[in-house]
Amino acid sequence: MLKTFRTGGIHPPENKQAANCKITALPVSGQVVIPLNQHIGVPAEAVVGKGDTVKVGTLLAKAAGFVSANIHSSVSGTVRKIGDALQGNGASASSVFIDVDGDEWEETIDRTSTIVRECTLSGKEIIDKIAAAGIVGLGGAAFPTHVKLLPPPGNKAEVLIVNGVECEPYLTSDHALMMAKGEEILIGVRLLMKAIQVNRALIGIERNKKDAIAFLTALASAKYRDIEIVPLKVKYPQGGEKQLIDALLRRKVKSDALPVSVGAVVQNVGTVFAVYEAVQKNKPLTERVVTVAGTEIFRPSNLLVRVGTPVRALLDAVGGLPDTTGKIISGGPMMGRTLVGVDVPVTKACSGILVFPAKDAGRKSAAPCIRCAKCVQVCPMRLNPALLMDATWYEQWPMAENNYIVDCIECGSCSYTCPAHRPLLDYIRLGKNRVKELARLRKSS
Repeated sequence: MLKTFRTGGIHPPENKQAANCKITALPVSGQVVIPLNQHIGVPAEAVVGKGDTVKVGTLLAKAAGFVSANIHSSVSGTVRKIGDALQGNGASASSVFIDVDGDEWEETIDRTSTIVRECTLSGKEIIDKIAAAGIVGLGGAAFPTHVKLLPPPGNKAEVLIVNGVECEPYLTSDHALMMAKGEEILIGVRLLMKAIQVNRALIGIERNKKDAIAFLTALASAKYRDIEIVPLKVKYPQGGEKQLIDALLRRKVKSDALPVSVGAVVQNVGTVFAVYEAVQKNKPLTERVVTVAGTEIFRPSNLLVRVGTPVRALLDAVGGLPDTTGKIISGGPMMGRTLVGVDVPVTKACSGILVFPAKDAGRKSAAPCIRCAKCVQVCPMRLNPALLMDATWYEQWPMAENNYIVDCIECGSCSYTCPAHRPLLDYIRLGKNRVKELARLRKSS
């Protein structure tokens, strides 16, 4: 029987339109805009100025705190300016504007296709290289990877878990990457195992990716027997850290606790490949695979995209933006965010650009709650979404906090399953942010 997490979950239509599409490199655009806040934590601080010449891999901005990440140039050319630029969520962020000229790379980067298997670096040296390369979680959270590899005192990692689940509908970027860079990913797993000093690693992959399961299993059996490939039942949101740990280890992470509290460190498969490139190829994180898909997209694709490329360039590459478009989403349809336009830049956290027609983009009118408890049944965190929405509506913050609103992983399963079409997640997200803000005020007072 296939493993899966034990609480809640749903199975929306998969719609993996680009599942059989190999990765295609997107040509470099005429200008890129590279934000300095592409990660959770403190934005990076620019170390270049107007008129500076940069290459692919040149450091543009240094991490400005413990939870922060370096930012590198994804192109070669000239810095036109450093200033605010519109982001996908409608806010502005300090960014580096670069006019592209050619495609010259830093000489320290190994651009050959040769697979580098051996590594003589210590665990600390591996973590230092990961930090220098500006690697963040590529599953969407964008948490600085080097910080995740340095657990708080009193916590000890026992196993590395690699998330190859990709449970969001439409997204296939991780699937394509596993098929194209299987051995490099396994080497990256070994590097991370050395960094956190564990001798066991599990790669969880849902069974709708049978070719990836077979391919990585064959590679691991031949050369990397300390890495186990684990097929999983298809269920959303299995890619959540706590859900994946439950599926693979049958361990529950307590409220407000980190995964390492139960001995696990979880990394996305795209992050693992970026680790391989950083440690073995001296390549910073300057590009990523992005799925471009949607119900009326002419040519769904998995594109290798330079960070800072405008979303418009991705859409042009797949046949253009349909006239019927009503919504464009960055990420998956369940946890992604609607973009304010197509001239915003692709960031490290962007796993997909999804386009939906107006007829599918609108919400149905919400009706009163009928107390069916379906939202409770599907919640993977054992919360009561209906209660939490009411607590937010009536600004009953102690009630929201006492019912663990901050544990919500914002998967959207509750809103998806609600027969009354209530905007449960919208209100829970608002309440969650307010409860966190009040907690910070209490702590500082």
